[in-house]
Amino acid sequence: MADRNRIEIPLPDDWHLHLRDGDVLPVTVNHAASRCRRAIIMPNLKPPVRTVEEAAAYRDRILQVCQWDHFEPLMTLYLTDNTSPEEILKAKDSDFVHAVKLYPAGATTNSDHGLTSVQNAREVFAAMEQCDFPLLVHAESTEPNLDVFDRERAFVETDFAWICENFKRLRIVFEHVSSRAGVDFVNSNASRMAATVTPHHLLLTRNDLLVGGLKPHHYCLPVVKTEDDRRALIQASLDKENFFAGTDSAPHPRSKKESHNCAAGIYTAPFFPELYAMAFEPHFPDPSQDPAPLQDFLRLFMSVRGERFYRMPLNEKGSPDQILEIRKEEWTLTASYEFAGDELVPLYAGKTIPYKAEIVKAN
Repeated sequence: MADRNRIEIPLPDDWHLHLRDGDVLPVTVNHAASRCRRAIIMPNLKPPVRTVEEAAAYRDRILQVCQWDHFEPLMTLYLTDNTSPEEILKAKDSDFVHAVKLYPAGATTNSDHGLTSVQNAREVFAAMEQCDFPLLVHAESTEPNLDVFDRERAFVETDFAWICENFKRLRIVFEHVSSRAGVDFVNSNASRMAATVTPHHLLLTRNDLLVGGLKPHHYCLPVVKTEDDRRALIQASLDKENFFAGTDSAPHPRSKKESHNCAAGIYTAPFFPELYAMAFEPHFPDPSQDPAPLQDFLRLFMSVRGERFYRMPLNEKGSPDQILEIRKEEWTLTASYEFAGDELVPLYAGKTIPYKAEIVKAN
């Protein structure tokens, strides 16, 4: 590569993204589309996206405000106690719904309609297994007496273990895995399970959240954890083909983040490839001397592995022929974005980071 300060990869995909709805949609959609070609869109709206018809309507609203021709939203359904196997078959037959999302009731933002017991979805899981339709899991127990840092481990040991034991051919994504226990569980089910890994779980620990005072814009669910957990995520991402990029970028207005009832979510969509480059750079030779190893890994992590799991064509060139150029270049992130009369504060707001990405025409 002639320019050692530049990495080039096919347009990445984001396999876990929140866009919200209504007046804020033009902001979130175009931030995401400025960095990726496709994204798995989370269904936890108010009300949630529970049917194929609701997913189609939400997809139309996304595309109406998107200013980028290449962007494709990949829709999901929200699993409730009342979801039917027939709805799963309709989703499988559609060309735009690609998975079903399991939220334990009360686990995170807008999860009030989620499953009250995984056993309530036995028939749905059987239908998904039969037609080979992926299940995406927010893996946190909602038992009220649990330490918040143990919620992922507890779900793995109980509800998640039950699902895997009873539906051995069900394809599953362990969403935003955040702990060593979660990594070990994915590895133990590697023949049919993948995991999305967020940039903030790769970059932050609970010290970043708590030391020197609570930092609301570092608060998410699952919560960021220990340095040992962070290292487990880094190593799994480097070594395992079934760990791939999913930002869990989750926009909330400043008024709901900086409040006594702090909303859970970290916003990274406008610059997520840069954050992944930052997280993984220390584990490769100096990119200024040889960018190829880091470039090859980022291509796999952001542009290949997720596509293989979802059985979709690789973004080798994009549409039209575009690539993502990631330059080693310092730039200062926006302190906040206008957000329907409020402000949207991203991760590292107003700080300088060492990479900058841009979609460019392929040579």
